[in-house]
Amino acid sequence: MRRKIDLKIHFMKKILYLLLSLAIFSILPASGQKSIGISSIMDSIQASNPSLRMYDAEVRSMDEAAKGAKSWMAPELSTGFFMVPYSPRYWKAMDGQPGMGQYTLAVQQIIPNPKRLNADFRYMSSMSSVEKEKKEYTLNQLFAEAKKNYYEWIVLKKQALILDENEKLVNYMIQSAEIRYKNGLGKINAYYKAKASLANIQNMKIMLDNEIIQKKYILNALMYRDKTIEFEIDTSYILKDYQNIAFDTTLFLTNRSDIKSIEKEMYINTLKQETERTRLLPEFGFRFENMYGWAQQPMQFTAMAMVRIPMAPWSARMNKANIESIRWKNESLKQQKAMIINESTGMAYGMRTDILNKGKQIKLYEEKILPALLRNYKSYQLSYEQNTEELFELFDAWETLNMTQLEYLKQLQELLTMQVELERILQIK
Repeated sequence: MRRKIDLKIHFMKKILYLLLSLAIFSILPASGQKSIGISSIMDSIQASNPSLRMYDAEVRSMDEAAKGAKSWMAPELSTGFFMVPYSPRYWKAMDGQPGMGQYTLAVQQIIPNPKRLNADFRYMSSMSSVEKEKKEYTLNQLFAEAKKNYYEWIVLKKQALILDENEKLVNYMIQSAEIRYKNGLGKINAYYKAKASLANIQNMKIMLDNEIIQKKYILNALMYRDKTIEFEIDTSYILKDYQNIAFDTTLFLTNRSDIKSIEKEMYINTLKQETERTRLLPEFGFRFENMYGWAQQPMQFTAMAMVRIPMAPWSARMNKANIESIRWKNESLKQQKAMIINESTGMAYGMRTDILNKGKQIKLYEEKILPALLRNYKSYQLSYEQNTEELFELFDAWETLNMTQLEYLKQLQELLTMQVELERILQIK
């Protein structure tokens, strides 16, 4: 009987070593199976997300409106009676005198100043440039959200693998304790603690499965497709090095769409100022009237030239006020741009320092902490199999290893989240 038990324990020892090795390697960076990668997800977002289509429609709307910027005012036509007496008796010729009154047809056209038309065209043609930059800014935010949920999914899958392996290990300890106790070879003092841990592992697996489903829903929504579509992700990832990047003003001016949007808006305001100035220029027009007389009245006409004088002090006040208002608006935008650059630079430097330190922590886990705890567990496992240690000591060694594995994954998730945030700040894929 004792020999059978020893053979069973020896066999279980080999299985335990294999499972534990798989558990350790499953939490380290893996290449993963062929499935949807983050690049494919971002391509789908860029092609289908309705937030971006909204900006496309807005840009098209502004560009179409700009096509009419050089339109003239509509000509004015008028017709009616001209200088006709109220008394009809004067309408007829009498005593050799022609009757009074005429019927008139008139046309009038204001000719806009070419400089105003050109200024309006430049202004309206440039308006869509702001929306284009806003679209790129929104796209960057969507990419950041997608990458955050993608990397969280990766870590959840790694946690699920750890829980699967640990469930098998705890089951082994429970079964081993039952066999030993039945044969009088061990105590039952850690048995129920292991049973409780098994239930906790099963509870955590339920929570992880739910979180993975939520990530799938979010990514499907970002790709604008049926939220219930099933797919897997590539669990490989890259920890990037940003130590050689200089976070200067040029970097943010080149990359950040929100800053470019402010610059475009400032430029458009400058064009708007120009349109206000051109409204102070004179505009000319003409009026022609053709009058049909009756009762011996001859046909007559009137041809008149007109000029609008908007530069008069009482009429130019509004345009001058608008020009000054726009100047201060641009000053506000200038300070807003400086504020964003200042805040983003500070955040980028701080985030890079956090990433560097977090990377050092991850390296310690991978190279020292986890291997040491694994050797510690193996030593307790060997002693337990040789009946020189109790189950509760083996369980404590496993529990420490398990908690450290999960803490390692937590630190890895924080590192990946920091990387996503820095890429969002720098607006890089």
